[in-house]
Amino acid sequence: MTQAVTVDSGAPPGKGPVRPGLTLLAVSLGVIMVMLDGTVVAIANPVIGQDLGASLSDLQWITSGYLLALAVFLITAGKLGDLFGHKMVFLVGVAGFALSSLAIGLTSSVGMLIAFRVLQGLFGALLQPAALALLRSAFPGDKLNTAMGAWGAIIGLSSAAGPIVGGLLVENVSWQSVFFINVPVGAVAFGFGLWALRESKARTLSRIDWTGVVLLSWAMFDLVWAIIKAPEWGWGDPLTIGFLVAAAVIGALFIFWQTRAREPLLPLSLFRNISVSIGTALMIMMAFSMFGAMFFLTFFFQGVHGLSPLESGLRMLPMSAGMIVASPIAGVLIGKIGAKITISGGMLITAVAMFLMSRLSVEAAFVDSAIPFVLLAFGLSPVFVGATEIIVGNAPEELSGVAGGVQNSAMQVGGALGTAVLGAVVAAKVSSVFPGYLGQAAAGVKPDQMEGLKGLASVGMSPPGLPGPVAKLFGDAAHLSFMDGLHLGFLVSTAVAVLAAGLALFVRSGRKTEGAAVHIG
Repeated sequence: MTQAVTVDSGAPPGKGPVRPGLTLLAVSLGVIMVMLDGTVVAIANPVIGQDLGASLSDLQWITSGYLLALAVFLITAGKLGDLFGHKMVFLVGVAGFALSSLAIGLTSSVGMLIAFRVLQGLFGALLQPAALALLRSAFPGDKLNTAMGAWGAIIGLSSAAGPIVGGLLVENVSWQSVFFINVPVGAVAFGFGLWALRESKARTLSRIDWTGVVLLSWAMFDLVWAIIKAPEWGWGDPLTIGFLVAAAVIGALFIFWQTRAREPLLPLSLFRNISVSIGTALMIMMAFSMFGAMFFLTFFFQGVHGLSPLESGLRMLPMSAGMIVASPIAGVLIGKIGAKITISGGMLITAVAMFLMSRLSVEAAFVDSAIPFVLLAFGLSPVFVGATEIIVGNAPEELSGVAGGVQNSAMQVGGALGTAVLGAVVAAKVSSVFPGYLGQAAAGVKPDQMEGLKGLASVGMSPPGLPGPVAKLFGDAAHLSFMDGLHLGFLVSTAVAVLAAGLALFVRSGRKTEGAAVHIG
């Protein structure tokens, strides 16, 4: 469904002209809160486990529940912004995220903590596509690339600060403080957004396709659930296959319903534009490479090298800091030479970085990881900025919120897929080579004990409490087998990056939208 619509892109009636710079600052404050939370929680998980007596499964749910809520609700949230106003939805998301963070910090129950993390994910989903849509309405087409570049730099800064802030808070205050910090940040974001943002919505779309909401949420839940649980269940397990089949069947029902719905949740005409479809695929592939790889690097630093969470964050700083520099440059390059060459070149740089990381050794020094991290920053930034611009920039203006939801969902699904698939690759490689590194000592290990040792080795850990020579034997076997798995995982990421570089050659930049009418009913 495509309908003409005049778009809000200024201040509220009687309150002055549009203020693009203030709009960028306002939405950035909200997104900073979400990005900080996404990185500091990983630092806090071990302490949460000790303090609340949480099992490994509980800790996985603390992360996975949040991820599932985000992935399931993002497109729905974009639709809500189109209908009820992106400013309103953004502010509700900011307030809800801050309040759910407060509730997490106050709870002493693992079950309630997981429940509040799911709620936090739902409010985070409200916030993100609304923020992108507000940027689209505030910046004319010829300025959108620059705005997206600044947006990427802010996200990079937040990601860079997250591990350091989290490490300092956990070590010097408490794990609860990494959630409490969202309260003052959320209060500032809410107050500033209430003053600075102008409402923007598609008035011609008057209904929510609740049937589409249910079908899409159900299909995405099944897909992401299967991806997350497959490393535990096995890819060939009937449960994994059952959830994947269910996702496919329900997804097909959703597509069928969208062709029949009067006002569909996700108009399929959005994907008739080949650049929107390719941009979505590129976002998935970028997130696959980035999140899947980064997940295992933390085990490399903390397990193999024995670094603290704060020291691990500092080791990863070259990538996060590099993105602060690279993202604005990427926005300028896309504006000057186009998305096609910029994104393709970025993915080739990413492939080189991934290949270099596949050569890391157990004794890798700071510079050995810093070089590929800097390359990764300059490779991924054009893809993040460019794919976002392609998806949002090529979407009809009245569907900008939905397009923002598609972009964010693609990133979440890509990250979950990368973590799960590369996790399976690493675990399979470790399982196959670990006994060989033990040599003759493997014959004296019972089968159930061997499985436990392989599980520890899959995260770069060796069994505690062993005497000197035995500890060295098992520690070396764990670290060497983990490195074999890590190397194979990075080679898979290299192949994905090369494939994405070729796919990027078929995209085109978003249409210019300067001079759009401004009207509020």
